[in-house]
Amino acid sequence: MKKTLLTTLLCASIFTSASASELAKAISGDYDKHLGALFDHFHRNPELSFLEVKTAARLAQELRAAGFEVTEKVGGTGVVAILKNGRGPLVMMRADMDGLPMQEKSGLPNASTARQKDMEGNVVPVAHSCGHDVHMTSLVGTARRMAAEKDKWSGTLMLIGQPAEERIGGALAMMQDGLYKRFGKPDYALGFHVKADMASGKVLASEVSPYSGADTVEILIKGVGAHGASPHRGKDPIVLGSMIVVGLQTIVSRELSPREPGLITVGSFHGGTKANIIGDNARLQLTVRSESAATRKLLLDAIKRMAENTARAAGMAENELPEVKLVDHPTPPVLNNADLVRRLSAAWKRDIGPDAIGDEEFREGMGSEDFPQFVTDPYIPSVYFTVGGTAPEDIAAAKAGKLKLPSHHSPLFKVLPGPSVKTGVEATVVALQDLMRK
Repeated sequence: MKKTLLTTLLCASIFTSASASELAKAISGDYDKHLGALFDHFHRNPELSFLEVKTAARLAQELRAAGFEVTEKVGGTGVVAILKNGRGPLVMMRADMDGLPMQEKSGLPNASTARQKDMEGNVVPVAHSCGHDVHMTSLVGTARRMAAEKDKWSGTLMLIGQPAEERIGGALAMMQDGLYKRFGKPDYALGFHVKADMASGKVLASEVSPYSGADTVEILIKGVGAHGASPHRGKDPIVLGSMIVVGLQTIVSRELSPREPGLITVGSFHGGTKANIIGDNARLQLTVRSESAATRKLLLDAIKRMAENTARAAGMAENELPEVKLVDHPTPPVLNNADLVRRLSAAWKRDIGPDAIGDEEFREGMGSEDFPQFVTDPYIPSVYFTVGGTAPEDIAAAKAGKLKLPSHHSPLFKVLPGPSVKTGVEATVVALQDLMRK
């Protein structure tokens, strides 16, 4: 009996290893023949949030060619692709499509030189400086692999090309356009992000929040205009704004528990028109990050209190206090389902190999994502995982202080497309086939 059991386990192990090797080989071949050129196309031709018209059209074309039923213009430029393969769960996999309004300075031969008119009418440079080109290419690779291996899974696969992740609005737009009413509510939802400071070939899903919730706050500061040589006859909004900026820095450091994540960054300060004119207004723009409802309320309440009371201390009347308002769409923190994280991590260890699992060191800062808009209301068990994008030797050099890796949203941002896309496809296919196994 023991011998029979041992033989069975050994055969299963050999079969799994062989299948995993075949999967990696098939993905590598597809990258050489098709996906590599597709990545190059996406990288050279980025488009801005909610303006991803050509990008969405190309993604839809690729998904249709893979055998999916595709619907375009969901929530603006969103793409939804469905492949039905018998009875089983409905599983969603999402990739974001938008680029950033910035010039790429990576020095790569396929660096973006694209320019586009933004939603405010300004012509700006555009670059994929956050890896969304990797995400889209991997989504297509996943579609092609899942369609080719329909004998290994059962259920309905929903692939989503989401607009405007960078503006934190595309996921909500798709939901407001009746995403789940039109295409069905998923039983599970997945997404991933390539990471520049994580070794290529690695994959990781965290049981703690991998991305924070985000709010954008705007503060309109009112002043009293005057000549720059007669400051006593006015109320300088730039000085008042500077006092508010300094005051805001004390909220996290002195009002929030040291063990509770929270962040307030003033990313924009505009005021004045000329050296010798004291203007009558100034404007601050803040990003606020949190990982709980209580912390979010504390930070937002404190920002309003700090702005208004600083103005009162400067002698402003009650009808002249700063206006503090939320702009754009807030997004909750990413909260992975712990049981699902453990299940998929076990599948990756089994099918990709234990050496492929990354570590928690990648989580630095308080980046945000609007993926939670898909899975919070209604609640859907989900995992948002990370795929490494940089050569292991460069990661080692950076840890030794010999190399500085460019961050996401840097004009110098770059990842290794081949390993990133291949790992993205392999990790996604393994996860999907585990969740949808016959």
